[in-house]
Amino acid sequence: MGKTEYKLLKGNEVIAIAAIRCGCDGYFGYPITPQSEVMETLMELKPWETTGMVVLQAESEVASINMLYGGAATGKKVFTSSSSPGISLMAEGLTYLAGAELPCLIVNVVRGGPGLGTIQPAQSDYFQATKGGGHGDYRLIVLAPASVQEMNDFVDLGFELAFKYRNPVMILSDGMIGQMMEKVRLSPEKPRWTDAEIEERYGSWTVKGKPSTRERHIATSLELDSAKQEKFNLKLVAKYAEIAKNETRYEKIMCDDAEYLIVAYGSSARISQKTVELAREKGIKLGLLRPVTLYPYPTKAIRDLLPQLKCVLAVEMSTGQMIEDVRLAVNGKVPAEHYGRVGGMIPSPEEVLNAVENLIERNKK
Repeated sequence: MGKTEYKLLKGNEVIAIAAIRCGCDGYFGYPITPQSEVMETLMELKPWETTGMVVLQAESEVASINMLYGGAATGKKVFTSSSSPGISLMAEGLTYLAGAELPCLIVNVVRGGPGLGTIQPAQSDYFQATKGGGHGDYRLIVLAPASVQEMNDFVDLGFELAFKYRNPVMILSDGMIGQMMEKVRLSPEKPRWTDAEIEERYGSWTVKGKPSTRERHIATSLELDSAKQEKFNLKLVAKYAEIAKNETRYEKIMCDDAEYLIVAYGSSARISQKTVELAREKGIKLGLLRPVTLYPYPTKAIRDLLPQLKCVLAVEMSTGQMIEDVRLAVNGKVPAEHYGRVGGMIPSPEEVLNAVENLIERNKK
């Protein structure tokens, strides 16, 4: 067993390093702040010389997501990274990938919007990631890292889930985690799969030419027969239900005796964890539930806490997007409100505590 490696790295940098170390076959992307270091790090490390991994700057985000389609169709581990407007350009390709049931990884380091907005961090792409930024009935598996360590860990996990369910996976980060530096425990190195290994594991669907021993495979999301399309859509519904059953992830912090609850993910969860400490010092029984998967969403975990709660605050760097899923979970049993900063502004733990105290005051019985 190899020696454990630690490095001080940016979130964006470790995405690139983790991809190489987990045996990734290809990266296809286009530079956009605040995630450009992903491609820059790959170009600096030159993995094509050591592992044979392809690293290519496409002519656009539209091109890069369609290159992912081609790579994923052959059973290769491929990924891309971008930031909010770039992900919007990829939306058509994302729904094609989901419709063809092709595994791949997409990293979104979110910036403020709408439009070109600001390069500062935000969490305003929640709807786009979890409700389907493209057309049709499809879902992405969405992982929300709250640290540079999780940026590292979720690359390997993302590929694992993508191939397990033949579904695109998105790591939904933001400019704060992408740019901050932390000590990271690097993942063990894995060799790239050989063509023979891919054929053995995924030969039932991969596209690699037609040997005489089997029928041809076609990677497409096109189906002109309505009855067949309906059957396929229902198949996807069953798959998404299986994902929700098996892959819902979350973290609970000081929730055992909590009377008040913050629900927050990513950077907002890091900030809110300090808020919980400040609240406890003042005698306020505050807890934090951090969704790790934004799809599937930890609805049941929130619902299970309701009998002990008086009110819930969703904290997110947006005008209020995840709050809709929080309210669906709460289902009117207790008050659920939103607090957020937008436009690249980051709330402080004290601001969030003030919002909690105001919520408590408004809902005193």
